[in-house]
Formats: sequence, structure tokens, C-alpha cells
Amino acid sequence: MRRSPALEANQQRQLLRDALPQEASFTANLAGRDLEPPRRGGLRVLQLNLGRLCNMHCHHCHVDAGPDQGHTQMGDAVVEQCLSAIERLRPEVVDLTGGAPELHGRFRDLVRAARSLGCHVIDRCNLTVLLLPAMADLGAFLAAQSVEIVASLPDPEAGPTDAQRGEGTWAASIEALQKLNALGYGQGDPARALTLMSNPAGTRLQQLTSCDEQRWQRQLLEAHGVRFDRLIGLNNMPIARFLQQLQRDGHVNCYLKLLQGAFNPGALGGLMCRDTLSVAPDGRLHDCDFNQMLDLPRAADGKGGTSLASITNAELEGSPITWGNHCYGCTAGQGSSCAGATAA
Repeated sequence: MRRSPALEANQQRQLLRDALPQEASFTANLAGRDLEPPRRGGLRVLQLNLGRLCNMHCHHCHVDAGPDQGHTQMGDAVVEQCLSAIERLRPEVVDLTGGAPELHGRFRDLVRAARSLGCHVIDRCNLTVLLLPAMADLGAFLAAQSVEIVASLPDPEAGPTDAQRGEGTWAASIEALQKLNALGYGQGDPARALTLMSNPAGTRLQQLTSCDEQRWQRQLLEAHGVRFDRLIGLNNMPIARFLQQLQRDGHVNCYLKLLQGAFNPGALGGLMCRDTLSVAPDGRLHDCDFNQMLDLPRAADGKGGTSLASITNAELEGSPITWGNHCYGCTAGQGSSCAGATAA
């Protein structure tokens, strides 16, 4: 089903600022607790957003991805800069995201280049893309390149999954997971790692435990013969479609207050913005994918380092991070990131 486009980035930033009084803002909260705003450490993850083109159109999507987003795809000149940056920066991890990153024409070039340099590669996969006729050999390619698949699956049951991601998504996701299992994914082999990422329905916070992971493993195996290696969770970020849904329902203030009330200082140490550099399809640099969607560029602190073509590890380490009220989403409860919970 086609939905209305997300709010413009400046409108989203304004909504997030207005949702809380100034004294309750993220930066004021840190100051009130005598907490220094964290700064960057060494670069570990180079995350490349290849564009918002996707074969799906999910209700909660924080990047406003969909089949009508082909015009947002990363251009060849930026892809070449990414290839050079991988060789220059030598990140431990190259994280490919979108949209459906696999739909980009240079996706496989980036995978091969990163793997040839010894980088661990993550493909953030919606699962259903693996069933497209044009992607028939994609699973085999990912397996041959030892790419970790981080696959979106909101729930171990059909109803909640289809409600959040569209009718028929559950059945397609299970079929895709079975294909990945047949290729050796989800069997405990670190070269074929299969991670499932869940996000809660609506305005609940993510609260996954080891018991939840065991329940997911049992349910998926018994009902569908599906195995996976790890389950991680992500809070719904008040950005793009989810923010628009909150606005429509009159719940923006309530959700931001919920996140603020659940602020966990123990989540600060594991924030992904401390070791991740997020590259937009146009080559602009951000501290995280969420800042990228809100058009909040990284702060260079007078050290330079604003260009993908020339950025160095020395310019990144120790530099400041750009904050906003949406950062409560990553520091609420267990903490939340592209790698799962962050609380110590």
C-alpha cells in the first residue's frame, strides 16, 4: 500500500525539539547529571547507506524507503569514494544498508572490495529481497563472500510481522530464512552468521532477554525448521514514518517523554555513534544513520574531516558527536543500536 511521504528533515527536527521542554532535552539531561557528552573513539564501523530504494514499504521505516525511491541511489562517483575510503580507513566492519542495499547496482563491488581487504561485511537485509527473480543468486553470493546477514523480523509470529511490514511479509520472510539455512546460514558458522533484528510494535520499548531469544529459536525451529544465530533488538526511532505516525496519533510528546523517562546512563558507553561513520548516498558524513535521516551532519570540531574523499582516522578519533532529542531512542532502557542493546 502506498503511503504519504515522510516529513521533511527540518520539520522532523522541529517536532523533536518541541516535544520536550528545553530543560528536558538530551543535552540538558546529560548536563544535569554531570555527564560529559561522549566523543568519538576509534573508527570500527563504516556504514554505507546505498539509497532508499526498497521492494518494501514498512510502517515503521526510519529512512522512508520504498519502491519509489530509485532516485535516491548512491551515484557511481560516491561509490568510488567509498571504495577508496574502505582501503584508506581499513574499518573492522563495512555495514551496507538502505533501503534494500542489495538493489544497488554496485552492491557486489562494495562487498568484494571490503572482503578482499579483510573487513567483516554486514548486509542489512529485509529478507523478502532474496525472493526477487533478479536476486536469485544473491544468497549464494553472500554465502560465498562470508557476509553476515542482519535480517529484519519484528516478531516470531505472522500477525505482528504482517501488521508492521505488510501482508504476506511473514510467509516470504520464512521462505527466505529457509533458503539461507540451506546455504549454511544460521548453523553456528561465523562465516555464515545470521542475525535477526526485532523492533517492538508501536510505542513499547525493546526489552529482549536471553529467554526471548530461546523462545524465538524454539518457535521458528519447531514451526518452520528455521535456525538463526543471534537475536538483537532496536527501539522504534521517532524519525520519518514512525514520527509521522506519532504525529498523526498525537503521541509525539508522549513517546519522547517515555524515552526520556527511560534514559539509561549505562547505554552511553556502547552508542554506535562512538565508533561508526555513516555515509549518505550523496557522500555526506554523519555520526549515525539516524542523524543522516534528520540531515544532521557530523561536527568536525575544527579538525577538518568533513569529506568522504579525504577523511582520516585521526580526524575522526576524539571528535564531537552531534546530538538531538532523538538520541533518547538509543539510550532508553537496554540501549539501542544497529548492533542491539548497548547498556553495560
